[in-house]
Amino acid sequence: MEKTPVLSQIFEPIRADLELVDREFVRQIESQVAIIPTMGRYIQQGGGKRVRPAVLLMSARLLGFTGERAILFAAAVEFIHSATLVHDDIIDESNLRRGRPAVHARWGNDVTVLLGDYLYIKSMSLALTHDTLDIVRVLCDATLKMIEGEIYQLTKNGDAAITEDEHFDIIRRKTAFLFGASSQIGGMLGGANKAQEEALQQYGFNLGIAFQVVDDLLDFTGDYEALGKPVAADLVEGKMTLPLIHLLQQPGHRGGEIVREIIEKRAATSEQWQEVLGLLREHRSIEYASRRAVEFAELAKKQLQLFPPSSEREALLALPDYVLSRDR
Repeated sequence: MEKTPVLSQIFEPIRADLELVDREFVRQIESQVAIIPTMGRYIQQGGGKRVRPAVLLMSARLLGFTGERAILFAAAVEFIHSATLVHDDIIDESNLRRGRPAVHARWGNDVTVLLGDYLYIKSMSLALTHDTLDIVRVLCDATLKMIEGEIYQLTKNGDAAITEDEHFDIIRRKTAFLFGASSQIGGMLGGANKAQEEALQQYGFNLGIAFQVVDDLLDFTGDYEALGKPVAADLVEGKMTLPLIHLLQQPGHRGGEIVREIIEKRAATSEQWQEVLGLLREHRSIEYASRRAVEFAELAKKQLQLFPPSSEREALLALPDYVLSRDR
């Protein structure tokens, strides 16, 4: 049986660069308004995996590019991702993020909303320090798609009748486009031709979809202590995820009734949750979502056939397998 890849091993070639990205993040968050760097450091120390910056750095190296601009754009991507997280937690009323108080739970909604805005603008300001408007455009487009995805998800919040297509539309906007932008920018820095740039964008895009589908699954299969969030968190917040959407398409069970009751009450009893889990297993809904995640992971890997063998390509090929195996 093939050994599951470990993230630290996959990222080993760019470990020093990722440390520079962290330093750049802290350096750029400095402000005379003392609360900004305090909150910024709190976010940065929150235990994120840095997958998006790593994808950018590795994609740039795949084409032989290393250097300050890769660090800078990787930090810009991390600013965008961080802005999304702090806004998401307010919208979802999630008081925990990776097992510790969310930013808004510590500093309040008003200042946290403004910090999210600050992080978005900081990312663009950072990107504009180099005269590369094509890259700034890619970052802007991805950010707009993410915000559209957040708005669209809000219009679908609490809707037990959401379709699979609608759910995937949200995933593409909220998650996949920033992954795709990260790998595309890496390629652009490395002087990729059109076909290579498109392949890298599609690599990140499909990796992002796989990443989010696995995230959906973790609500049902994950270790809650490791995840740092409560049981049934997504459903209690009114979010229908792929396993539940699949389950509700299957006839002859009372899953829909339980799901609607949990959404309406914004709470799930242990008995309700166990019944939902039993139905998901019985109707192979978790298996179905896992299969979809594998499909997107394989699609991501397929894009790398365009590039010659290298340690960077091996690392990028290992990342989708890590995504499929993660438990937090």
